[in-house]
Amino acid sequence: MADMNSLLPILWGGFCTTLAIFGLTLLFSIPLGLLVAVLKMSRFRIVRYPVAFYISVMRGTPLLLQIVAIYFGSFYLSEYLGVQLTFDRFPAVIVAFTINYAAYFAEIFRGGIQSISKGQYEAAAMLGLSRTQTFYRIILPQVVKRVVPASANEVITLVKDTSLAQVIAVTELFALAKKQQAAYASIYPLFVAGIFYYIANLLLSVLFAFVERKLNYYK
Repeated sequence: MADMNSLLPILWGGFCTTLAIFGLTLLFSIPLGLLVAVLKMSRFRIVRYPVAFYISVMRGTPLLLQIVAIYFGSFYLSEYLGVQLTFDRFPAVIVAFTINYAAYFAEIFRGGIQSISKGQYEAAAMLGLSRTQTFYRIILPQVVKRVVPASANEVITLVKDTSLAQVIAVTELFALAKKQQAAYASIYPLFVAGIFYYIANLLLSVLFAFVERKLNYYK
């Protein structure tokens, strides 16, 4: 049977890595997703089609495969081009998670932006607002309100997806739990790791429920 006093500090170290993957992915993927959403709605096909292809690839292939492709592919690409383009394990995970989740956030943001009626753009133009002012002062606040529920699902999924980082030997929470399971010949470490994931997602659920109530200013 695993000793809780020795097990918790080990799993906590892995959980800190999990939180780092989670936080950095959100930090980079949300603004990138917004940019991709805007590009996807471009009137120019030369911009819209490559962006649509990128989103299709990210959504149509497993994240696990993308992590492996970025980590090992960088080595082959470096040899082929003769330049240093390799990633260490942790940066490779962050890059893979970022471009993957940016594609999902982009579709969520695009749906939110396109749900705004054209009349609001016309009203803003009559008030003398530029397109940039219209987007940031009028459209974006409404988009944020509309995309929170769908974004919450992606964020909660991200917490669990961090366990995929172990495929290239990044020692996050689940990877350490599996090592402790083998060391103690017990499923107990996996059960404790599950509690870590559940508490993290429970806190996120409470946070997003609070945000939704605050944004529901018409009731």
